[in-house]
Amino acid sequence: MSSVPSPVPPAAPKQGVERHRQVQTLFSEIAPRYDLLNHVLSLNIDRSWRSKALDRLGWEDSPEGVYLDACSGTCDLALELAHRAGFRGRIAASDFAQPMLVQGAPKIEREAIDAVCGDSLRLPFPDDTFEGATVGFGVRNLSDLRAGLTDLRRVLKPGGRLVVLEFTVPPNPIMRAGYLFYFHHVLPVVGRIVSGHPWAYTYLPESVKEFPGPAELGVLFETVGFTDGGWTLLTGGIAALHWGSA
Repeated sequence: MSSVPSPVPPAAPKQGVERHRQVQTLFSEIAPRYDLLNHVLSLNIDRSWRSKALDRLGWEDSPEGVYLDACSGTCDLALELAHRAGFRGRIAASDFAQPMLVQGAPKIEREAIDAVCGDSLRLPFPDDTFEGATVGFGVRNLSDLRAGLTDLRRVLKPGGRLVVLEFTVPPNPIMRAGYLFYFHHVLPVVGRIVSGHPWAYTYLPESVKEFPGPAELGVLFETVGFTDGGWTLLTGGIAALHWGSA
């Protein structure tokens, strides 16, 4: 007996529990093509963004410490840290979409990285566990951004730094127009063809559009208790780095 295909979910990001399920489903389904699409659709700029994020982490102060890469996906940011010259610690790569971690497993099997299937709203770690934490393009997908940042602060040791790398909308009108054209007309088509997923790469621009701007996110960092924070734009404002200390 042939099964009836399930209806295609709407591309617009949902809220609350529905948002949680939507994102988990999306990233589980696109996991096999996730790395390829990341590099192709960003023209490999994502590699330099990750490098800049780790430059802000301050891991050099505790090179033998334990670090967290939350919303780790296929573990690229964790792997970048593990390969830094002088790094002698361990990294917990956490993500709530198990297929993403499975996809990344071959890349980390000989690395000082432990893959952990865990929800970034309720991280499966005790208080004051990590010397530092990173999130690369993940906080935008949290169903409760404040709760996620609060829990990330909980698992950091006092003084431990959180660094968040996330997409944003460029402030320059010309740059913004080109960016939005690419995001709304090119990325969804290419993403759908390469991934085979009907709505994943339409969700992406919608999630960026509704996400707080850099200044607003910086204020939220302070609101949940991070100190010594700041933020900077990357590549003309296509992405932004935020950081703060627990």
